[in-house]
Amino acid sequence: MSKSLPNKLTDLKLTSWADLVGSKENFSLESRIFHSISIGLLILNLLYIPYNFFIGLHIGALSGFIFFLVFFYQYYNSRINHKPHSNLLFGSLGIVILGANYFTNSGIVGSTDIIWPAYLLLVFAISPYKQHIIWLIVYLICFAAIHVVEYLHPEFISYPITPGKSQFIDRVTAFPIPIIAIFLVIKFMRRSYDKEKNDTLAKTIAVEKSNIEKDKLMSIISHDLKSPLVSIQNYLTLLNENEIAASDRPAIEKDLLKSTSNAMEMLSNLLLWSKSQMDGPKVQLIEIDLIKVLKNTLEMEKILASKKNITLNYQIPSPIIVIADIDMLQLVVRNLVSNAIKFTHFNGLINITAKAEGKYCKLTVEDNGAGIKEEEQDQIFSVSTKPAYGTDNEKGVGLGLVLCKEFIERQDGSIYFTSTVNEGSSFMVLIPTKVD
Repeated sequence: MSKSLPNKLTDLKLTSWADLVGSKENFSLESRIFHSISIGLLILNLLYIPYNFFIGLHIGALSGFIFFLVFFYQYYNSRINHKPHSNLLFGSLGIVILGANYFTNSGIVGSTDIIWPAYLLLVFAISPYKQHIIWLIVYLICFAAIHVVEYLHPEFISYPITPGKSQFIDRVTAFPIPIIAIFLVIKFMRRSYDKEKNDTLAKTIAVEKSNIEKDKLMSIISHDLKSPLVSIQNYLTLLNENEIAASDRPAIEKDLLKSTSNAMEMLSNLLLWSKSQMDGPKVQLIEIDLIKVLKNTLEMEKILASKKNITLNYQIPSPIIVIADIDMLQLVVRNLVSNAIKFTHFNGLINITAKAEGKYCKLTVEDNGAGIKEEEQDQIFSVSTKPAYGTDNEKGVGLGLVLCKEFIERQDGSIYFTSTVNEGSSFMVLIPTKVD
């Protein structure tokens, strides 16, 4: 069953001018200008209908009433029902009403001629550009025709008001109509222009900033990927041209392994980040048991932590059912734990816990490692953050936390952290949980 008018208006909560006019996401500029004009005309007619009636301009009062009904219906149909307003009805009604007022309100010495240009401006404001020349010609012809008729047949003109005080009041009260109409149109169009200009400027600045960050990122990557490849090349050259002492091999191979492992991690994050930038948000949210999805990932990280003799504990009770994308969530946790291992000293400690907090599950990765300098904390989730070396000289490209933030937000979650230099860091991830 369709809703009644009062219910529809209540549902929309039309409590402000922006609500009455409509948003740019849902309505075209012409529609929003039409809504703005309609509201102004409805308010004016509420004032002018009783005024015209009491001073004896009964045709003017009737015209205002017709205007009110037509524009209320048009506004309701456009704003509430999302149906396009009728430019033909708007323009034609103006000619009929203004023509009738001209003959019933003193003709050329009355106030109707003041309103013609303003009404035509309203027609221009709500009509497509291709119709402007048509409406201009139609209004000029009708305006001229009405005046010619008066010139040839002055007896057609009624004079409900007399020169002097009545004429003065008529002119003074009619003047606000075109002024307010022009004000509404110019203000609305100027505001729309300024807003779109500012939006365009903001987008341009954002694109430029993004390009600068990407250029910087590419510069870092080209340098950091080149280093391990050069090391491998030098090692192979030594093998080819000279014999390497057996005692030197373990240290060289250890350095090469560490260098290539860092390069692989860097390249993996880079490819994932690049893919996310190109593909956009493709998220498959499903209900999952947190510990079942993360157990293998955490066990693998536990093995990596043992190489630095780091104790890695995790306490995730079952079942905690969250709404998440499995691959994205695993990547987030893997990056956070890898970072914790990287920046925790030998024989350090990492604790991973999870608990339900209202509509979210709070997953915490806490370490007692090097911590993050205060001046670097604001940029920690940005591409522009400087890559840092771990406690065993591990090197990254700085994309891990960028991916964590981007991927967790795509799952309607959030991420934040606390950190103190030489005491450690705690990264908290909020993941939506199943709502019973």
